[in-house]
Amino acid sequence: MRSRIPRQAAVGDGLNHAELESRLTDELVSVVGGARRRALRDGDRQIDTAHLLHSLLESDPQVRAAFAPPQIARLLGYLVQRSIGYGLRWQIGVEDSGAGPVAPGVPGWSPVAARAMTEAYERAARRGAERAHGIDLLAAIVSAPASRAVEVLGHTGVDVGGTGLRGAGSGGGFEG
Repeated sequence: MRSRIPRQAAVGDGLNHAELESRLTDELVSVVGGARRRALRDGDRQIDTAHLLHSLLESDPQVRAAFAPPQIARLLGYLVQRSIGYGLRWQIGVEDSGAGPVAPGVPGWSPVAARAMTEAYERAARRGAERAHGIDLLAAIVSAPASRAVEVLGHTGVDVGGTGLRGAGSGGGFEG
């Protein structure tokens, strides 16, 4: 059976799948694959930032270290509820925060998720890394104030509004 969510680059610069994966760590390639499978299981038309957040929390220890243990439990509980029906209202629309231009030609990705992937690459490049890591993607996701992931974080009591990511990559966390 062919996936309804195409394996396309998550950025609008014409990268093919091999080029995309060459810019990600093996762990982040796994996160993207998990988000794609989750979107398909949930009946969503596109990978959104909540799918990416869910996959990051499940598979990336560095991302989990950015949260306090009770926050992780609340987040995963909320995300599981979303995947079993709570997020049905999200299936009818496209995640777009309106916070920038839509990345053209990105089938299978919400505009916000596509921008987050681009920002993750840019964040990695700024620190001199050749590949984006999960913590880069998390930082990009939380910087999109109207994203579904930020909505999830807010519903579970994680305050990213004024505090942002503390100590990304050094075991820091979110305040909330």
